Amino acid sequence: MTANDNGARALQDSNNPVYSLAREFKDIFPEKIPAEIPAERGVPHEIDLVPGSKYCVTRQLPLPRDQVQTIDDFFEGRRKADHVRESISPHSSPTFCVKTATGGWRIVHTFNNLDDATIPAQTPIPRKDMDLDAMSGSVIYSAIDLTNGFYQILMRETFLSRPSAPPAACSGSGS
Repeated sequence: MTANDNGARALQDSNNPVYSLAREFKDIFPEKIPAEIPAERGVPHEIDLVPGSKYCVTRQLPLPRDQVQTIDDFFEGRRKADHVRESISPHSSPTFCVKTATGGWRIVHTFNNLDDATIPAQTPIPRKDMDLDAMSGSVIYSAIDLTNGFYQILMRETFLSRPSAPPAACSGSGS
């Protein structure tokens, strides 16, 4: 069961204690992730590099065919949904897959070198232990499924040439 299922159920049952909240914020419980670039929300995403940083290029190692197919399918689906575009970025980071508990593949991008050249956000995502401490003593909890949440915020146009998965990740040739 996902948060979307819970949100959809709460929207149908006026006796649900979170009905009014789910109704007020129903736009965050979409039935399906929209297949289009998100609306401009006034806060475009940008990546600030440390002044004087060189291009971050990390060699893509060859991958087994099943991982290549998984990565190709992932990016093709995102391309068709207009969630990703071909990159002209001078930066690249290796991409590979790890097995999930269900036997599928989870795509992993290793941005270590780019992370070292990036100025951290002023408001970083809180650590899990901080979140758990903050929730201590609460009675009502909620979770929003942020899978594929990257589609929600537009990149600033000038930053579209920044980090990408290298084309070699999708072609299987290491370069």
